[in-house]
Amino acid sequence: MSIKRILKWSLALIAAGAAVAAAISAYGYYIVKMQTVELAETAYIYITPDDNSSTIMRKIEAVTGNASTKGFAMLAEHNKFDSRKRSGKFAINNGESMYDIYRRIVSNEQTPVKLTVPSTRTVPQLVGTLCRQLMIDSLELSEFTTHKIYISRIGYNEATLPSLFIPDTYEVYWNIKPERLMIKLMEERTKFWNSTRMAKAKALGLTPEQVATLASIVDEETNSNEEKPIVAGLYINRLKRGMPLQADPTVKFALGDPTRRRILNSDLEVESPYNTYKHTGLPPGPIRIPTKQALESVLNYTKHDYLYMCAKEDFSGRHNFAKSLGEHNANARRYQQALNKRNIKK
Repeated sequence: MSIKRILKWSLALIAAGAAVAAAISAYGYYIVKMQTVELAETAYIYITPDDNSSTIMRKIEAVTGNASTKGFAMLAEHNKFDSRKRSGKFAINNGESMYDIYRRIVSNEQTPVKLTVPSTRTVPQLVGTLCRQLMIDSLELSEFTTHKIYISRIGYNEATLPSLFIPDTYEVYWNIKPERLMIKLMEERTKFWNSTRMAKAKALGLTPEQVATLASIVDEETNSNEEKPIVAGLYINRLKRGMPLQADPTVKFALGDPTRRRILNSDLEVESPYNTYKHTGLPPGPIRIPTKQALESVLNYTKHDYLYMCAKEDFSGRHNFAKSLGEHNANARRYQQALNKRNIKK
């Protein structure tokens, strides 16, 4: 074969190779940037530090109806994605390509989650609820809520710690770290206790922690937001007169049984700083994490002359209020008779 023919065939092979490469490149461009997902609404995937490109692709396929993730695979392989791990909640929008999705993840453009901080009876219950909504191990967060030195450094102790938390819904990142979450919760507490609320607490002669303590009792006394300012006013009346609060929920707390429906005379003898039948003033700290409604009810309590309250005999959860002991005793007898009729012992 002549040199001229060899050159001709070589040029032809080079041209064919270039055409194949161009075709492959065009196909890659299509599946990476041009092929898009079809969604009725924005979907979300949750990526953990243990995820790799393969597991992330499966998560994408699960929310996009098995849309092709070849483009994601090509990008991940070319850019060595597994060496640059990301975690968090990431959005996938209708009409996006694998390039759009990949870029969002490697750029760490997370979508915040709505974190609900509820009013729970205990801090461990709160920790469990928060961790179920976030990528946080409950043991890790518990270290911050049980470590005495840490709690002391942020201005609390075991008894007053429940007053730190302000129940509401906040925006945070799903992969937030425990220490950053605690900072966020402290920031929200500072926002709540603005100058107006601090002035109202000062006018009552109470610290924010004491307001939270009284609010926690109000929460345990009634589920009715309408009644809470009235209940708060009653206890403030007793505090001003130096009378013991005689709040049954504090006795239940001291007994370790918040669900108890009937308090016996023997229960009132329990020795505890939380027994407000034996000790005047407020207990050492909140008996639960108080709701915002209860906190506001204390700060904006209803002014009246009530000193006594008793659950209504219709078990509606509401109360009969009284100004005198005689009137209160009559209310109490009706309630006790109702308990006896239903054979409620505790």
